[in-house]
Amino acid sequence: MRADRVFAYGAAAGLLGDLLLGDPRRGHPVAAFGRAAGAVERVLWRDHRGWGALHTAVCVGGAVSLAALAVSSVRPSRTASVALTAAATWAVVGGTSLGREARAVGGALAAGDIEAARERLPHLCGRDPQALDADGIARAVVESVAENTSDAVVGALVWGAVAGVPGLVGFRAVNTLDAMVGHKSPKYRRYGWASARLDDVAGWPGARLTAVLATVAGGDTRGAVRAWRTDASKHPSPNAGPVEASFAGALGVRLGGTLSYGGRFEHRPVLNGEGRSVQVEDIERAVRLSRRVGWLALGVCAAGALLRGRVARRPAQHCGGAS
Repeated sequence: MRADRVFAYGAAAGLLGDLLLGDPRRGHPVAAFGRAAGAVERVLWRDHRGWGALHTAVCVGGAVSLAALAVSSVRPSRTASVALTAAATWAVVGGTSLGREARAVGGALAAGDIEAARERLPHLCGRDPQALDADGIARAVVESVAENTSDAVVGALVWGAVAGVPGLVGFRAVNTLDAMVGHKSPKYRRYGWASARLDDVAGWPGARLTAVLATVAGGDTRGAVRAWRTDASKHPSPNAGPVEASFAGALGVRLGGTLSYGGRFEHRPVLNGEGRSVQVEDIERAVRLSRRVGWLALGVCAAGALLRGRVARRPAQHCGGAS
């Protein structure tokens, strides 16, 4: 079976597996990668960009190489190739777990149990929950759903369409490393620089596709486009900006503002200033929008892979004159 069809069938099966089963309960490959990356860090860590770049190269290169080896070993079997792609897709995407955690926080807020919501929020993002009231928690959840739709679903599908299983695995490796060492703490400001920059590059196409699909799948296309055009560039992240702005416009809510990470405050620009404040019920709306975006992304990426395969197989046309 051709590689483009392997990806299309396997990615669809993997996304369906995520919908039905969520993340693997035990032995999650991403968790195993995180442990391996932590072991490499303990050996290589220096307060230096070069050592951080080596860490990134070893971890991402190792993950991609193992994925390529697995693909090569199952290539003679069409069934095994599709199954491997499905398993890799299921392992690296996290749309169902994202929605489950967001709804858990939303349910606690709806019940008036803000302490339970604060306790659950770290499952979604790294903000200081004690610094947030109910409205702040709801806004943090919607922003996390938007950003992770790109990071946990669409970005992986984009790179899977480009490079198959190694693309899926490589993107998740880059994204995981960024979460581990890419933040601007004193320890990782230099060491995590390469991981953070590589994550920006790898996340660029998925973030733009997520923003486009949010404008299509949301309830206010014009509002989403307007917020994306006017506010995305104000965000400090080149990839979170378009995604969060388009979600804000599509949902008709206002995102951004003051954030707290471990006692360190950041003042983010307001996205979609014409929108209203986030309310608890907007969490469910954001989760549903995220789910629609994920399935649309599967369609776009599968179609792109099939189209690229058809173009690659098209025989070259030669023009020759009489001799």
